[in-house]
Parts: sequence; C-alpha cells; structure tokens
Amino acid sequence: MAAPKFDELFNPLLQALRELGGSASIPELEESVSRILNLSEEDINQIHRGNRTKFSYNLAWARTYLKRYGLLENSDRGVWALSDRGIATEQVIPAEVTRAVQQEDRVAREEAAEAEAGQETPEMVRELRWQDEALEALKQMAPEAFERLCQRLLRESGFIQVEVTGRSGDGGIDGKGVVKLGGILSFHVIFQCKRYRDSISASAIRDFRGAMVGRADKGLFITTGTFTRDARLEAQRDGAPPLDMIDGDELVIMLKDLRLGIEVRVKTVEEISVNHEWFKKI
Repeated sequence: MAAPKFDELFNPLLQALRELGGSASIPELEESVSRILNLSEEDINQIHRGNRTKFSYNLAWARTYLKRYGLLENSDRGVWALSDRGIATEQVIPAEVTRAVQQEDRVAREEAAEAEAGQETPEMVRELRWQDEALEALKQMAPEAFERLCQRLLRESGFIQVEVTGRSGDGGIDGKGVVKLGGILSFHVIFQCKRYRDSISASAIRDFRGAMVGRADKGLFITTGTFTRDARLEAQRDGAPPLDMIDGDELVIMLKDLRLGIEVRVKTVEEISVNHEWFKKI
C-alpha cells in the first residue's frame, strides 16, 4: 500500500497515543502508527518533497486536524498528548473531522479577506513552509560549514570541549564533545553530522556504532535527512550501545528554539472587552 492519506491516519493516531500512555514525541508516534497500519519501509520512506516523507507529511496534517478538532494538544517541546476530549473519544469519523476543520478555515479566510485582502495562511501551511525553507538552507551549506553549525548547536545545548575532527577514514566520526549532567557526571560523546536528502539506513548506523565502541560513552547522529524505521530500531537494538539521533525535522526545531539562523517574531494581539459592571458602579 502507498502512504496513507492524512484523514486515514486520524484513528490510528488516536490509537497510538492511547497505547503510548496518552502522550508521545513525533518519532514515537510515527513508529507506533506505522506499526498499527503494518506499513512497509517503502510506504514509510516514500518522499513527498525535499527530505520530508509522505507519511511524515500526512501525519503532521493529521495531528493538526485532530488538534483543531479539540482531541489533541502539543507543547513547545514537541510532545503531543490527548486532550480531555481526546481521552474520551475512541474513534472519529474522518469525514466529519475534515469537514469541521475546513469549514473553520473557510470562515477564517472570508474574515481575513474582508480585513486584509485574503492574505492569511492556515497555521500548518506556515509551519511546514518555514521548516522546508530551513532544511533547504541547511542542505546548501558547505560540509565544513554544516559541521561548524553542529558544533555551535551542541555548545548551545550544554556540551563542552566540542571539537570537529572530520577526518576521512575515521568511521564517519565528525567530532567529539563532553556533556556534563548536573555539574557532576560527564559523558564523552562522538557525533556524525551528515547533510543528506534521503533516508539514513540501518547499515550507516551500524558503521557509526562500530567506530564509536571503545572511544566514547555515547554516539550522536545528526542529519538533514530522515532515518528509516530499521535505522531507528538498530540505534536502540538490545545488547548494543544505544545511539541518539536527530533528523532534519528535529534539527530545524532545535535551531528555532536556540534562535540559530531562524528568527522568531512574536506578534502581540490586543484583546478588548467591555466591563459592564464597572460602568454600573461608577
């Protein structure tokens, strides 16, 4: 089967969140939903545009529709959860959800057209647009510049002694650093940063782990691409040193949160209401 359409993901997404205890990160949701639907690697990794897969793209729309329908909520840290209404909802009728949200959009567009000549864009479109733009900018960087960016990212995230090595024939190791927890415990980390438009395979994870063993406590793989399902499973395989991974979508969110190359302007909206009681008491 091909990657499911966004409305075909509503109920599997709700089921996945229930199975995961009511909340989950995006990678956890993608893994759980793909398992529930028994999707193949080909289904999951089919590219929509850039490095974003159709499955990831459609699941993002599904999350947004269910959030706007009142069944999901999400935090600034990228965690999605069932709302009170979502907890009480076993299943939805996809056509009803789609119709309700699109009707809301139509009303918003009509109101925007009256006020601003119809320039408003739905929230999800804006979100995906800046992410795709940021990913494209990353992919156009020179390899050395991308390595320096990853070095800066790790430093801003609390790493110390971050060094870019980038030596060829070193098992893909691009650098190393130390992360200190609570000012007490230190972990030596090696990292690989790869500008990539496609999916990272399980074999690349195995090669990186082989280079890591005996040289560091942890390994971190950073890419502008995506990781296949087999790659994610290999990174956490029982009996092998676990690896942490940051894919393109997670990378641009981190850059946004750290304000590295991505500017965020917060618009203040003035809300006005009339206090009728005040006028009565004056």
